[in-house]
Amino acid sequence: MRASASAIVVWIYTFVCASGVRAQDQPAADRLAPQTRAAEIELEREKKAAELTPETPSPAEHAFDVVKNNKILERIVGGVTGWRARLGGLITGSGFAAGPEYDRPDLLHEQLHFRASVRGSIEKFWLSEMDLKAPHLANDHVFLDFYALHRDYPHVDYYGPGSNSAKTGRSAFTLEDTSMQMTAGVTPFDHFHVGARGRYLLVNVGPGQDKRFVSTDQIYSEATTPGIEVQTNFLESGGFVQYDWRNYPGEPRKGGNYLAEYSTFSDTERGRYSFSRLHLEVQQYFSIFNERRVLALRGRIEASDPHTGQEVPFYLQPTLGGSDDLRGFRPFRFYDNNSAVLNGEYRWEVFSGLDMALFVDAGQVYHDWHQINFRQLDTDYGFGFRFNVRNNVFMRIDTGFSREGFQVWVKFNNVF
Repeated sequence: MRASASAIVVWIYTFVCASGVRAQDQPAADRLAPQTRAAEIELEREKKAAELTPETPSPAEHAFDVVKNNKILERIVGGVTGWRARLGGLITGSGFAAGPEYDRPDLLHEQLHFRASVRGSIEKFWLSEMDLKAPHLANDHVFLDFYALHRDYPHVDYYGPGSNSAKTGRSAFTLEDTSMQMTAGVTPFDHFHVGARGRYLLVNVGPGQDKRFVSTDQIYSEATTPGIEVQTNFLESGGFVQYDWRNYPGEPRKGGNYLAEYSTFSDTERGRYSFSRLHLEVQQYFSIFNERRVLALRGRIEASDPHTGQEVPFYLQPTLGGSDDLRGFRPFRFYDNNSAVLNGEYRWEVFSGLDMALFVDAGQVYHDWHQINFRQLDTDYGFGFRFNVRNNVFMRIDTGFSREGFQVWVKFNNVF
């Protein structure tokens, strides 16, 4: 019994000593090994972080970084000493358009703003314009504006009159016009403008120069398409009231723009095409999440009233279809004396300089103004991208879907 007890004591002593030696012989990393699952996870993270290597950017990512870091877009849009490249601005269907523009908003200590540009497209569409403004007279309470425009469009689409026009009725006509316009008004308080406008308009319409489609004058007559056989010149006069409190007119994040304008078009040569027109438009922008997301809404009505025994020429009728109203339909898909359109967009910022948008459009044309309503509208929906610099959208890409298929638009302006 004593021998057995002694043997047990010796065995325990030997085991303890051996354990101590093994513990001392263990590497330091093993002695400091994590004792919990959280510590193990943290150790694994540290090992992976030490093994990380810098990621090599793709050529596209590198090009984007060069454009962004060197502010290339800002330089193109902003220009140098007044000169800059002007993109777009012609009617839908003209193809890519560009040209030089001279823009000086700082003349006479910012009392005078002069702008002139010439643009042409790959489809041989041309536009020339000149704008001379005095926007800050009488401590910003009076404004004057003289604007001149010349357009030469070799083919503009026409599908026939009314909302029931057939997609297969597509034709083309040539439009050349020149206008000179004078606007004067007052701003009695911030954001509110009242003014009068006068314009002289010279119009010439001819056979379309699009080899893909028949000329409009060959399949439509004066009875269905007033003005297709004879043209005239117009003296336009009228006035407007506007309340505009958008925070950034070029890329609104909040606020609104409300416009009512009444004009009379007097046929100065034929005595056949005189009429009056009322233009009503409401834009409203709701900011969400610190202006990172925006709900943009617009409603617009154009109502025409021909004078007794007169008609509205087709080339001055409101149109729907294209990049600015019904984006799921072809350009100028619907013509008639009156129109109504509703647009809604939900926009959100992807990153600085790029927004995405989901949109829905609805609209219709009407022959008589008292037929205007918001039932049985043609609709479309889609998505888009908004590229912006200095709170201005300089390019957008929209894809719209409708009962007649889909359309893709690349435009160098904002949608409203």
